[in-house]
Formats: sequence, structure tokens, C-alpha cells
Amino acid sequence: PEEGAAFYLGLRIGDTDLGLVAKANPGTGAVPRILLSIGVDDVDETRALVEALGGSVSGGPNNMPWGQRVAHIKDPDGNPVNLTQPIPAR
Repeated sequence: PEEGAAFYLGLRIGDTDLGLVAKANPGTGAVPRILLSIGVDDVDETRALVEALGGSVSGGPNNMPWGQRVAHIKDPDGNPVNLTQPIPAR
């Protein structure tokens, strides 16, 4: 493990995963927020469905260096939500 505070902490209970990510320097007076990541079967398809139904899409999908494909959307209250799926091995 690297020294310093953990960036990511994962917890698996049965077939459910919970991941916590530290945000460095959130800024003075920043409103506490959460970032929910939801695992889906197909990020591209789910992002397109969110957009087609009038949802707010804010980015992606992108392949991340830790092996996930991620798209960024917002819930009806404006909270960020990540749609994630594992990148298939080649």
C-alpha cells in the first residue's frame, strides 16, 4: 500500500459492493456531497437511455486506468452519479 490516506476503500458483502473514495481538497465551505457509483451491464447503453429519457448526462463514457468504463450522470436533485462496468479483458 502507498503511504498516506487511502484514496479508495472497498467493502463486499455477499454479491453487493460498496466503495468509498476520498476527495482531496474539497474546498472551504464546500457543501458535503456524495458520489454514487452504480454498476451496470452496459455503460454506453445505460447512458444513452438516461439521455433519451431526458436525464442529465455530464460526461463519458471513458475507460479508466483502474479497469472500469465510466459515464457521469446527475440524479434529479443534481447529485453526481457514475455508471460503471468492468472493461472486458482482451
